[in-house]
Order: sequence, then C-alpha cells, then structure tokens
Amino acid sequence: MSSTVSKQTRITTRQLTMTALFVALIAVGAFIRVPLPNCPFTLQILFTTLAGIVLGSRLGAASVGIYIVLGLVGVPIFTSGGPSYILQPTFGYLIGFMVGAYVVGRIAETMDTLSFKRLLAGSILNLLIVYGLGMVYLYFIMNLYLGKPIGVEAVIITCFLIPVGPDIFLCAVAASLGKRIIKELQH
Repeated sequence: MSSTVSKQTRITTRQLTMTALFVALIAVGAFIRVPLPNCPFTLQILFTTLAGIVLGSRLGAASVGIYIVLGLVGVPIFTSGGPSYILQPTFGYLIGFMVGAYVVGRIAETMDTLSFKRLLAGSILNLLIVYGLGMVYLYFIMNLYLGKPIGVEAVIITCFLIPVGPDIFLCAVAASLGKRIIKELQH
C-alpha cells in the first residue's frame, strides 16, 4: 500500500494532524478564487485531490467531510455559511469533493508502486466525479428550487468547458505533488 494511511481503526496523531491540515488547506483553497458565471474557479480541487492521494480514501474523504460540516454549522469557510448552504447551487461540488477524494484515495492505496500516470488518472476520475455531482446538483437547484432556469447547455459551458482546462492542470499538479509527498512521508 503506497498511501500513508493503513487500514487500521485507530487514528495516529500524525494522521489526525494531517487530516486537520488538509481541512485547513481546503478552506484556504475556497478563498483563492477566480469568479466565473455560476461556478467560481478555486484551488479546492487541488487540495481535495491531494487529501485523497496523501491521506487515503477514508481520511481524505473525512477531511472534506469535516470541512463541509464546519461550513454547515456556521464557521465562515463557505461564501455564505450555515445549514442553508445545502440549497446553494454549488453545494453539489462539495459532495463531489468528498466522493472524489475517497475514490482517488482508493486508487492511491491500491498502488503497488507509485505511478504518476495512475495518480493522474485517479485525479482526473476524481475531477469527473466532482463535475458530475456538482453540475447535476446546480442544474436541479437552479431550475427547481431557486426558479432561475438554466439549460443543460449553459451548465456544460459555464461549469465544465470553461474551468476544465485549469482543473486538469491542477490534477497534474496534485498527482505530481502527491507522489512526492507520499515518498517523503514513507522515509
């Protein structure tokens, strides 16, 4: 197993510290943003992908889950906090971050030897999960709850075609950094 997290049930101090570090990085990544229509571009995909790669499936998803819970209880880490954020069009992306971190973490855990190509493939699969859940959620919240009709074509253009290039670049950065971080942590 190449990930730093084993299948143990007890969490070590190091794992707890690293999980907390990734919660903080994900929060910081939310505030580094480029405003785009409907879906702002942030560095969250970088940090949630790295969380899965470095922490593994369980703790990677947990770090994103903790971030989500903190925002929902009112800690000012979302653009607008509290439980009502569930009804914001971009909430589906947060769920996608958690599921995607789990998936890329499983891929990293099952690698016999660290492979940039496999980590990159896992990172891109993670990205597709985030986009899929995020775009579907956005479409339904905009059309059914907010009463601001948006077509499928507009969602694909503004929430996929515009940000996908930079996000694929961030996937490559995450795969490269993740491979280096795991190697350093194993020493």
